[in-house]
Amino acid sequence: MVGCERRFSRLELRFGASMEGNGGAQLDGKVLQTFQKSFVQVQSILDQNRVLINEINQNHESKIPDNLSQNVGLIRELNNNIKKVVDLYSDLSSNFSKSIDVNSSEGDSRSDGKGLQKRTRPG
Repeated sequence: MVGCERRFSRLELRFGASMEGNGGAQLDGKVLQTFQKSFVQVQSILDQNRVLINEINQNHESKIPDNLSQNVGLIRELNNNIKKVVDLYSDLSSNFSKSIDVNSSEGDSRSDGKGLQKRTRPG
């Protein structure tokens, strides 16, 4: 879980601190807590996947028919876990975009008239 905390800190530093310097907008604590919770969930699933993969490899190397047949269920579980991780990252991306849009809108209506400048993507 240390890796997850490190990634969260980088996210907080990158977006929280950089946005504060960009027109005063910042991600609120609730949004950051949601990100942290999601990252912890993702890390937990990835840890489970590591265990599943090790077990699948051991069963495969043993070439014992019962162990090989167990791999079918283990691979299904692994596949479902991967789908969960994809869903969590998709939700994270969506929530992050929404929070940026909200903060950006708040920055656009600042009393000093200096709203956030949006960067445009080339292409």
